Formats: sequence, C-alpha cells, structure tokens
Amino acid sequence: MATFSKTQLNCSHSSINTSKFQTSKNQSMPNNWYSEDTGVYNSRHPQINVPSDPFLDVVSCVFSHKHNGKTALIDAASGFSISYAELQPLVKSMASGLHHQMGVSKGDVVLILLPNSIYYPIVLLGILYLGAVVSTMNPFSSFSEIKKQTHGCHVTLAFTFPDKADELNSLGIESIVVPENPKSHSNQIRFAPFYKLISTDHDLVPRRTVRQNDAAAILYSSGTTGASKGVVLSNRNLISGVELFVRFEASQYAYPPEENVYLAVVPMFHIYGLTLFNLGILSLGTKIVVMRKFSVDEMVRCIDRYGVTHFPAVPPLVTALTKVGKGGFGKSLKSLKQVSCGAAPLSTRTIDEFMESFPHVDFIQGYGMSESSAVGTRGFNTRDVHNYASAGLLAPNMEAKVVDWVTCSYLPPGKTGELWLRGPAIMKEYLNNVEATSLTIDKDGWLHTGDVVYFDQDGYLHIVDRVKEIIKYKGFQIAPADLEDVLATHPAILDAAVTGARDEEAGEVPVAFVVRRPGFEVAESAIIDFVAKQVAPYKKVRRVMFMKAIPRSAAGKILRRQLKEKLYSRL
Repeated sequence: MATFSKTQLNCSHSSINTSKFQTSKNQSMPNNWYSEDTGVYNSRHPQINVPSDPFLDVVSCVFSHKHNGKTALIDAASGFSISYAELQPLVKSMASGLHHQMGVSKGDVVLILLPNSIYYPIVLLGILYLGAVVSTMNPFSSFSEIKKQTHGCHVTLAFTFPDKADELNSLGIESIVVPENPKSHSNQIRFAPFYKLISTDHDLVPRRTVRQNDAAAILYSSGTTGASKGVVLSNRNLISGVELFVRFEASQYAYPPEENVYLAVVPMFHIYGLTLFNLGILSLGTKIVVMRKFSVDEMVRCIDRYGVTHFPAVPPLVTALTKVGKGGFGKSLKSLKQVSCGAAPLSTRTIDEFMESFPHVDFIQGYGMSESSAVGTRGFNTRDVHNYASAGLLAPNMEAKVVDWVTCSYLPPGKTGELWLRGPAIMKEYLNNVEATSLTIDKDGWLHTGDVVYFDQDGYLHIVDRVKEIIKYKGFQIAPADLEDVLATHPAILDAAVTGARDEEAGEVPVAFVVRRPGFEVAESAIIDFVAKQVAPYKKVRRVMFMKAIPRSAAGKILRRQLKEKLYSRL
C-alpha cells in the first residue's frame, strides 16, 4: 500500500467528470451500478446480509455455518488429517491453553511465524477466539524484520518453527515450537508445549466479550512502495472477508462446497491465504490439502493424489502450472475445476497460455489487498476472454470510485484513474500511524488504494498499474505494466519488469529488466527495437538490463524498489 500526497487526499468531492458512457447490454444484472452524479460504482451483485450482532467474533461466525464436511485439513506430505468434528474442539483447546497456561488474554498480540501447516488455522482461530490479536509474518523474514514487527505491535507470545525460536527468545519473546511434520510424536521435548496447548480441556475457555469492531489481526503491508505498516483488521473486517469473498464466491458454484478440494500453496500468513484457508473455506465444510513447501513435482502429485478441484494461486504458481500443462502430463491434473489468481496482475500472454494448456479448467482473477481484508473484486467461472482477463466484478456491499490523480475528477467506465474503495471490509487503521491512516482513508471512508484501474462497460475491473509506479516522461505518463505486456510477447524473454530511471532532460525514462529464456540469446538493441515497433515513441524502452530473476514478493508482486536500487548502483 502506498501513501499519498495531501494533494491527492484533498481531491474535491464536487469535481466530477460527467462524460457519457455506453450502458451494458448484459440485462441479467442491474443497470444502476454506476452513478454519473456521484462517481460511485456499486456492486452489480445483490447485497449480502453480513452478520450485524455487534458481539459476534469471526471464529464464532466461521463455526456458525452448518455443512456436511468430513475432512477439514490434510497434510499433503504425510496424509495426516484433521476432521471437521475435531476442528472446533481443537480450536477451543488452543484458546483455553493459551489463556490458562500462557496467560494470553483479550487484546494481547500473538505472532505466527510459520510456513503453511495444518496446525496454522488451529493456532490462528484459537488466538482470535480469546479476543486476542494475531500478527502473521513470512517465516523467511530476517532477524531485523522480526525485531521491527514484534516491537512495533508489542508481541507477547509467538508460534514458530525450531529455526526461529532462538531469535525470538533473544528478543525476550516466549515462543511455542510447532511441529512441521504433524506425525511428530508429542513426547519430543521441543514440541511438548504445543501438544499440551491443544490437549487442554476445551470446556475451560474463559468467558470473553469480543465485539465486531475489536482488533483481530495486524498484518504488515508488503512495503513495495514505502515503509512497511501494520494493517489493523477488526473482527468485522475478517467476517466481511468470509462472507463477501469466500462464501459469496462459493455460492456461485453449481456443486456443493463439500465436494471441492482446495490446494493450499498460497502463504497462510498473507491476507489472501489467511482469509481463504484459515477462515472462509473452513466455514464451507470444504477439504483443504496443505503443502508445507512448494515444488512443481509435489504440486502435481498432490493434485492427482487428493483429487484437487480448486487451486488458488499467485502469478508465479500459475506460470509453473502452465509449464506443467505444456509438458503434456497425460492424465494428470484432470480433477482441476478452477484455478484462481490474485495478489498481482497476470499478463495476457500468460493467461492465454494457461487456457490453451488447460481447456477443461475455469480461470478467474480477483483483486483485494490487506487493507481491504482481501475483499475487492472477483471473477466467475467463465471462459469468456473478456471476463477472465479482468479482475472481475465489484464484490457485494462494496463501493468504488475511479479518480484522476491529477485533476481529482471522478471517472466513468472506460477511463483510467486511481481506485478508491469503501465498504465493511476496509481496515480500521494503520497501527500507531495516524498520518499514514489519514492519507490513505479519507474523511468519507474511501480507501485510496494507489492502484491505477478502469471499469469496462460491463462493470469488470482492469488493473493497469500503481500510482507511485507510473513513469513520467516529458509530461507523458507511462504504465510499466503496458511495456511488460509487450516484452512478454518476445520469444526470447522469459520474464520482464519495467521501472523508471531518472533523466535530466526527460524526468524519467523506461528501463527494462529482462530474464532470457534458456537457450535464447537476444541483444539489448534488439529488445529496444522490438518494443519501439509496438508502442508510441514516448513509451519506448531506453535501456535493458539482463538478470537471472525478477525480484518478487511472496505474493508475486514485482519489487520495483529493488530494481531501482540495482539500477542506481550501476550508474
């Protein structure tokens, strides 16, 4: 999430672009989804009744939904499973143990520093059930990153794996070591405290008063466009993620959710994986197969062994799956019904290649962010190129605006500007950062996302780029994603990213970072000429730098700040 200038924040709400637009021909949905008077886009889906009880916590919400699910979680490597009949008692035991053995109470912050595990949801739900606050983190975080986050949100206890326990202890934070292999015996000394927690009498869970507006999670934004900040999400925000994202999407299926099998490769510490695998899917009675570590071979084996039907992914995973499909795996992967992608945009070429490799699989994209509890837009099962290349329709109960970041006017369908979002999923605040909060959420409750988008004439959202990543060349604005799409079509290029380099005359010029395909050779001048033939003169790439890999976040987003650092280090 980017921070914005006061000029952006103070955009006049009376400055409205009233350009006419063609109304949708799709008569199956309401035609009042955009207002020229207010500039507000409404969801084309009917409103959903989100639980209104002010004392409802997200864990109670998850377990309030009835279903016929049998198996909840399966460890992909060992086959060890946890049933739905066991799940809620284990969560209550965890909550009881945390309180009576570790002294955790409402409002305390507990860190989860773990890779994906079938125990991850039990730990997370147990923390939340107490009314405590969970903070998640990438298990590969450096010591300095761990120190910064734990001190920033005053962590009192941590769940981690053996390699990180000593680091946490050196920071004065008591840690519970969670077994990576769920078949680890409970008599192993280092795992004994964990097994003791989940063996506590679950009838001893303390009485608690948890309100929907109480903080439930502190997730740190990726920091790709500024200093990392703690995103404070309430129980209400997470309930919205369950109801408006996961359960709503499942309601569009033509088959019962209990028949589905999800593969959990997306990190559970990320808002995407957290909302899906720790909360929403567990409310449906759906089976979740959890991969501890990713490898292409293991992914294929899991899909076939467990009959995986749904594979939520980020761009690198879709690319890996596409390569498998191109390799002609015979009867493999036939169980797949749907692959969905979020967290970062996919190039059109990648989508086309996926669809060619998996003609029997539905492909959808979605848009969300930590600050919106993963709620934003979602595509639906379709093989219509018009739809699957977009990020889908606005989620129920959510509103949007598209705002010109220079003139502050509101823009109609077909016009590109910054996306603003408003609705029950929008975060409470940035932790201990009033200035960043006020610059990101305005007085009317609009979250300024920093993403450059447009809605098409049918209400589908298309992601163009980031406000802060727009390259300004002699007054012209260049979206790096546009150039990346062109580069992706070159037969010798495996991966590419574009960022701006300072230039005394032009202000900024586009620079391409390119990864060659194995066995291919291509010169800088050939790439520059290739792009120049397909774009306006001001958009052409001025320099090319060859790399072994494009730096990306765990969610697949290009880390442009690292690219800029590499660029300036070579000047």
